Amino acid sequence: MASAAKLFDAKAFLATLTELPGVYRMIGADGCVLYVGKAKNLKKRVASYFRDNLPSPRTAHMVSQIAAVETTATRTEAEALLLENNLIKSLSPRYNILFRDDKSYPYIMLGRGAYPRLGFFRGNPDRKADYFGPYPSSGAVRESIHLLQKMFRLRTCEDTVFANRSRPCLLYQIKRCSGPCVGLIGPDDYAADAQLAAMFLSGKQQEVTRRLTAAMEAASAQLAFEAAALYRDQIQSLRQVQEKQFVSSSKGEDVDIVVAIRENGLLCVNLAMVRGGRHLGDRPLFPGNAGESTAAEAMAAFIRQHYAAHPAPARLLVSPLPDEEEGGESAATLAELAGRRTPIQEGRTLTQKAWLDMARQNARLAILARNQATAQQEERLSALQEVLQLPEPVRRIECFDISHTMGEKAVASCVVYDGNRMKKSDYRRFNMRDITPGDDYAAMRQAVTRRYDGLSSGEGAAPDLILIDGGKGQVASAWGALADLGLAHLPMVGVAKGEARKAGLESLIFPEADGRPPLNLPSDHPALHLIQEVRDEAHRFAITGHRAARGKARRTSTLESLPGVGPARRKALVARFGGIAGVLAASIGQLAEVPGISREMAEKIHSALH
Repeated sequence: MASAAKLFDAKAFLATLTELPGVYRMIGADGCVLYVGKAKNLKKRVASYFRDNLPSPRTAHMVSQIAAVETTATRTEAEALLLENNLIKSLSPRYNILFRDDKSYPYIMLGRGAYPRLGFFRGNPDRKADYFGPYPSSGAVRESIHLLQKMFRLRTCEDTVFANRSRPCLLYQIKRCSGPCVGLIGPDDYAADAQLAAMFLSGKQQEVTRRLTAAMEAASAQLAFEAAALYRDQIQSLRQVQEKQFVSSSKGEDVDIVVAIRENGLLCVNLAMVRGGRHLGDRPLFPGNAGESTAAEAMAAFIRQHYAAHPAPARLLVSPLPDEEEGGESAATLAELAGRRTPIQEGRTLTQKAWLDMARQNARLAILARNQATAQQEERLSALQEVLQLPEPVRRIECFDISHTMGEKAVASCVVYDGNRMKKSDYRRFNMRDITPGDDYAAMRQAVTRRYDGLSSGEGAAPDLILIDGGKGQVASAWGALADLGLAHLPMVGVAKGEARKAGLESLIFPEADGRPPLNLPSDHPALHLIQEVRDEAHRFAITGHRAARGKARRTSTLESLPGVGPARRKALVARFGGIAGVLAASIGQLAEVPGISREMAEKIHSALH
């Protein structure tokens, strides 16, 4: 390790460095990126790695492997933060604490126009609607939408549905919508409700209550008692929401609460969100490459990565605080990104301290749940190794399934269980080619061949166990494919469905070369539970792939794709049946009645569409 560092002349390199902000990449002797970081001053930051007293053994170990340093200067520190985040995601350096957050956070959307729609939104907000959030989970968004429906009775239907209704839907009947689709509320009254909903989402609950109370009193003075009752119900619903909120703020502020904790061998960063003064829940995150990193180091990494990709709120409450240098740089960068000051601080008021305490408690619960789940998975894997008499511990399992409808659009799935969890990034689907429709054995053989063709030449990771969703025929086909590839040594077992396809009655089928008879495990056996979990995921993944392929094929079945049907015949079919839907519903006899289409041609058209 020391030899790499000796190859790198830090003193000579530092003499050439700029003092501009930017991003630096530490490169190992093998050319792999060890670490990516950002700096307000590249020269000072990179120089800090080559001093005598480094802050941690982890950093010292990384520095000992540096063979080269690459830098990219930027105009601002905010640009450096964005570039750093992109490089960390694309390169996955081994010494960076990695927060994998593939999904964007959800928002509540309130459309524009005469009758704005209230809806769930995930993606990059645009100017076509007003967006409130982000929220920590889709459940928090849906709960909030449900509350808004009760209080303000805004529509949630898609615009196409809204434009074509002739009578109000069930939501109107249960008082979750005011029926704008059929004119049961005017544009002005609906706009007033939409404005109140926007105010509520912005944290102005007291103003909403004041306006509703004034409207109720005005309606009562005019003897409009039904309208007054509606306002009364809205006020009661609003008060119930405020009472149910366990920890809330009367200031209507937007705050993120971030807590990092290391306990029982795990490092957890818990993100809780407060929007409009309402606490919306938590999202625990377990970073990769954490090693022996401290909670403060994890906090600094989270702030850099998360807020490079997501908008920062008005305030961050954190525990622990990142070190002074990191904290100061992060606050300055967030201010530059957001266009305003974004304080990063510990809790000061009683409410803020309560929020941090809740976040800590939820982080500890998440660590406990993760450790319990890991222990359960280890028990399952150990039981699986024992019951299948495998010489080596099982870590990686790959499972195959085939899905089709009467032979149409057969799709094979391969799902992967690795590291005590389903590893979706390694999932694969295979559209079957050049096989007889409905031939599951040929499909399974092709799927296994295509999956492990690279493995036979030394590419990819070999599974410790291959599961086949099927009986003797499918297992024989899969094993034959492995044998042809020179991989017959890989352990394999089939999962044959039991009587009436009832869960718990499955039989485990071994390849014929193995010589073992089918094995039936007790329904409560931990190894069987793991097999069922992986098999069911393969089945789900295959079905969704098949349905998508079948739907695409049917959507693209147009008159232009029919064999032997040119412009003249297409025109005649459209004149007779009105389009592809009418042609699909027609019988062979009806098709043959169309001018220019013989009985033989009608049979071909019918066959192509059904």
